Amino acid sequence: MEWFDNFWSVYSNLVLTLGTNALLALSIYLTLSCGMLAIANAAFMGIGAYTSALLTMNYGLPFPLVLLAGMAAPAFMAFVIGKPTLRLSGVYLAMATLAFGEVVRIALLNTESLTGGALGLNGIPQSTQWWHVALALALTLALLWRLNRSKVGRAFESIKEDETAAGLMGIDVAAHKMLAFVLGAAIAGLAGTLNAHLTFFIGPSEYGFDRAVDILTMAILGGIGNLTGPVIGAVILTLLPELLRSFKDFRLVVNGFILVLIVLFLPKGIWDPARFTQWFGRKGSRA
Repeated sequence: MEWFDNFWSVYSNLVLTLGTNALLALSIYLTLSCGMLAIANAAFMGIGAYTSALLTMNYGLPFPLVLLAGMAAPAFMAFVIGKPTLRLSGVYLAMATLAFGEVVRIALLNTESLTGGALGLNGIPQSTQWWHVALALALTLALLWRLNRSKVGRAFESIKEDETAAGLMGIDVAAHKMLAFVLGAAIAGLAGTLNAHLTFFIGPSEYGFDRAVDILTMAILGGIGNLTGPVIGAVILTLLPELLRSFKDFRLVVNGFILVLIVLFLPKGIWDPARFTQWFGRKGSRA
């Protein structure tokens, strides 16, 4: 298996990044499935990454505890800010959560004694192994699959379709929104923890506006109709820059052009089971 060893030595970080990006896409899928355009996932990722890195570097805690702390810190922060912000909806919620992301980024920049400021944290132990990422992704998919088929998942769908009608049917809209927001933050923190202990280095610029837009694009690109879509979107958006390296300076232009085409011609994302069913139905009727 020499070819595999060579492949893994070169592309192992890229393969594991596919997994962490898939977790990020699933984290925002959860809030979108409840009808919330909350774009704080990059900030939650940063909180998880910094919390876990500081606990590892300063206190030498074992990796399992660090993973739990990296999920608990952003989940707690989501609960705190969720009380006032989740009363908003639509673009106002998006603006509020983006503002929170900027607050987190600026706080990381200005607490140099703790976070390293603009220089970030370097020399984080590489504790993340391939099976950590695979297990985290598998458990997250299993949890969300089970959630979608539960009473809570049906409540999420009702809130997404019509929040007022859901409330009139006896659904606790505020509690379900908070659950989706906090759980999404925990998943984003998990991705941040795994990524921080994979790349050796983290800095405030990694968790700003650009990362927030990337996470949202992954979910929208793949489609938010089911769990498969965000994972496909994460894979495509992670691999696309690598596949377009031959375009050199025009790589970002081609990348953006491809994304625009997909949004224009596939508004429900690449993975749309209803479209596939319709297409195969037409093909079968012709046969």
